[in-house]
Amino acid sequence: MNQSNTLRSVYRTCPLCEATCGLEIILKDGRVEQIRGDKEDVLSAGFFCAKGAALGELHDDPNRLRRPLARHAGRLKEVSWEEAFDLAEKGLTPVINKYGRDAVALFFGNPCAHTLSGQLYLRPLLNAFKSRNLYSASTTDQMPRHVASGLMFGAPGLITVPDLDRTHYLLILGANPFVSGGSMCTAPGWPRRLQAIRERGGKVVVVDPVKTKTAQAADEHHFIRPGTDPWFLLGIIHTLFAENLLSLGRAQGHVNGLEELRALVEPFGPEAAARVCGIAAPEIRRLAREIAAAPAGAVYGRIGTNTVAFGSLNAWLIDMANILTGNLDRPGGVMFAQPGHAGNFTGPGGKGWRPGRWQSRVKRLPEVMGEFPAATLADEIETPGEGQVRALVVIAGNPVVSAPDARRLDKALAALDFMVSVDFYLNETSRHAHVILPPPGPLNVTHSDIMLYANAVRNVAHFSKAVLPPDFGHPDKWEILLKLALIAGGQGSKADPAALDDFIISTAVSGAVKDERSPVHGRDPGELLKELSPRKGPDRMLDFMLRTGKYGDGFGKNQDGLSLDKLTANPHGIDLGPLQPSLPAPIRTPSGKIELVPLVFAADLARLQAVSESTAGGHVLIGRRHIRSCNSWLHNIPSLVKGSNRCTILLHPLDAESLGLSEGRLARISTGAGAVEAPVEISADIMPGVVSLPHGWGHSHEELRMSVAKTHAGVNSNILAEGTIDPLSGNAVLNGIPVIIAAAD
Repeated sequence: MNQSNTLRSVYRTCPLCEATCGLEIILKDGRVEQIRGDKEDVLSAGFFCAKGAALGELHDDPNRLRRPLARHAGRLKEVSWEEAFDLAEKGLTPVINKYGRDAVALFFGNPCAHTLSGQLYLRPLLNAFKSRNLYSASTTDQMPRHVASGLMFGAPGLITVPDLDRTHYLLILGANPFVSGGSMCTAPGWPRRLQAIRERGGKVVVVDPVKTKTAQAADEHHFIRPGTDPWFLLGIIHTLFAENLLSLGRAQGHVNGLEELRALVEPFGPEAAARVCGIAAPEIRRLAREIAAAPAGAVYGRIGTNTVAFGSLNAWLIDMANILTGNLDRPGGVMFAQPGHAGNFTGPGGKGWRPGRWQSRVKRLPEVMGEFPAATLADEIETPGEGQVRALVVIAGNPVVSAPDARRLDKALAALDFMVSVDFYLNETSRHAHVILPPPGPLNVTHSDIMLYANAVRNVAHFSKAVLPPDFGHPDKWEILLKLALIAGGQGSKADPAALDDFIISTAVSGAVKDERSPVHGRDPGELLKELSPRKGPDRMLDFMLRTGKYGDGFGKNQDGLSLDKLTANPHGIDLGPLQPSLPAPIRTPSGKIELVPLVFAADLARLQAVSESTAGGHVLIGRRHIRSCNSWLHNIPSLVKGSNRCTILLHPLDAESLGLSEGRLARISTGAGAVEAPVEISADIMPGVVSLPHGWGHSHEELRMSVAKTHAGVNSNILAEGTIDPLSGNAVLNGIPVIIAAAD
């Protein structure tokens, strides 16, 4: 056979969403010929979606930046890497020297969690800049979940995962995993996993303002008014107390505050809940009884419960429902994952966790996990005075589309003294940059989803080699990040990132050999570093984490243990088994127990009570997503935007009739922050009084180098968000927003 016609298959994990599906990539002449699901992948078993199938299109996208851009005479033009880093130094260093380190803000986007470099090398970057002005997509997405875990369990990363493959009852709130692929619950193939629950005699219930794809496949669906989830959950918990349905299970003896919780929920019975949320009191009681009686059950809530005014309260109450029904740490309930790179749990007991160690300059908002709310970034740029943000570094983010009050933020970025963007698209945000540093393409880098496997439904380990060699002279993303760190640290653009990388791994190894709990305690650091060579960058760091982790080879102590060599030899991944009961070891609170009633949640119940129980008139806005979308950054891929327009205003037939709107007609949605116009889509699958507009669109600016996205521009729903936040987490309120809707003409 002619060598040029030879096909070969390589395997890698899809990096485009939290599902982490295994892909079989068929190459011909160094290009992607076809992509299909990897049937031997230990977690996805062949499941994949249109996004994974389009990974080759993304890699080959002619609009994807391959060389740095720098602003000259107001226009962005290609420059060499040396010149780009030199310009970054000349732009950032004067701001730091003249105005201080807090004058440089940093923003990290969602894709940072989907690259190995982003997961492992953001921390050195933060340490080098030493700025308190840190922002990320977390405060437009998931921060309430971290706040609840931090205050209850003592660490914000202790996320409970529904044990989907063994549960008998699953209650889903504000999530549509058939479309999203799952979120903070890594489980490729949600459709077949939920079908398996029903086949084994279990039940799936969805509570959502829309009868989504997930709801259509469930046993039951209940409409709920957007933003009223706390009332529904309190009605469930009230019933558990009132009808003596409590069963702490494995949490017995490991909780504080049970009787205090009983008193707190007393005013929030099912009748009070029904008046607010729209689900009848008998139904709330029945659902509470069902989950309490199930052999094993789980309550799972996601972005629809997080991006609302009481997002943190929702996250806490979801945990309460799981704990009080005995489903915490129970197989088939909700459990703590321990993936391949993780160490052993070190509790019970620890320092605990608290937010609010410092406050933002303008609105005095508390930091959470070191971050300020994305909703206040514009305040910090616009407001003069000491500490004003004058420069910005954005890593794989597009806050002009993803953050609230987007039009205002767009204007604020234009006023910055200097901006650097690490992104391979010239998008709505990076168009403001003075320097754009594009990372390599998605098939040019190694990959492992270590952050996402901490929330996976099975304990697994994966590693993907680079599918294609990098372009000549193109630095890896970790090298770009370390270059910026060296600039921020005063060592300049000519400093070698490899030297900093060596320092980082040496520090990690030295710390491990001094740690009495480490499997390499007392070993010679030089010997371990020699064993880790010749790897460098995130591959070397991952190898070290694997070998010193719970399942590792301990650098010779356990010959059957994990190492990067072993993972590389198993391209379909290594299955480490189902989630295991672990209480009380994960708990890191000072008491060593789960704190059921953190003070901030008790106080937030008073805020909830102050909200009128009467049903307000008018319409409220919620978002939605499509399986072919991933926030704002996949709309330049032809196969993912083909077909009918998906950026439509979805509303119920009764609302359409009362407003005089018909299918396809342009409608105008407005708030105090702005207005957008989009075509109408009418469906009985959405609750009356609720309108839905997908997020991530609005690609109409002339400077964009995203030709396909500009053809399918849509409108930016975050123009309508006014910057309201959940005060406990700083998370933006992007759902349940009161709006005015009318015919566009």
